[in-house]
Amino acid sequence: MPTVLITGIEPFDGESLNPSWEAARHMDGLEIGGARVVARQLPCVIGKVVDVLRQAIDEVRPDLVICLGQAGGRSDVTVERVAINVVDARIPDNEGHQPIDEPVVQGGPAAYFSSLPIKAIVRDLRAGGVPASVSLTAGTYNCNTIFYGLAHFIATERPALRGGFVHVPYLPEMATRHPGAPSLALEVLLHGVKIMVATSLTVTQDVKLSGGALH
Repeated sequence: MPTVLITGIEPFDGESLNPSWEAARHMDGLEIGGARVVARQLPCVIGKVVDVLRQAIDEVRPDLVICLGQAGGRSDVTVERVAINVVDARIPDNEGHQPIDEPVVQGGPAAYFSSLPIKAIVRDLRAGGVPASVSLTAGTYNCNTIFYGLAHFIATERPALRGGFVHVPYLPEMATRHPGAPSLALEVLLHGVKIMVATSLTVTQDVKLSGGALH
C-alpha cells in the first residue's frame, strides 16, 4: 500500500492552534485512494525544521509528501507553486531566532517548483466546494523553508518522491482574534486535504489551466 506523509506545523506567533496541524493530525491513520496516511508535526524553528522533515521521511518512507502551513489572512486554500532559496524572517521563530537574507540551503538553486499536480488539485478542490487557488509565494519564513528543503531533498536524494506545500487559512476560532480575517471551517479543510491526497495520487501529469496572476 502506498504511503502519504502529511505534515502540519506547531502553533507560532502567540497562537494556541495551527490549522495545518489540526488538519494533518485528523488525517493520521486514514486510508485515502488506496494509500495509508501518516501525519507528523513540524516545528516552527527555521534552523531545525528541514532536519525534522527529513527524519520523518526516512522513518515513514512515503510515496507522496504534502506539507501544510498556516497562512493567516488568506481566504482560500493556496497550493504553492515555487519555493525560493532565501529566509527573511519577519518575526522570530519559536526559539527566538530571526534569520534575515540567509539561504535555506547554502549553494542551492535559486528556486524549485512543486512536484505536485498543483492545478489539478485546485481544480478538484473547487469542484469539491473548497475555495482554492494557485499561489506564487510561500513567503520567506518557516513554510518556505519547509517547501524548499523538501524540494531540495527530492531533487538531490529522492527523485522518485513527489511532494509540495499547501497553505491554509485560519480556523474560525482563530479568526475571532483577528477581526476581519477570513477563515475556513475545519470540516471543510479536512475535506480539502482528502481531495489533495486523492488527486496527487492519481494525477501524474498536471492539467493545463490558467492559474497565474497579473501582479
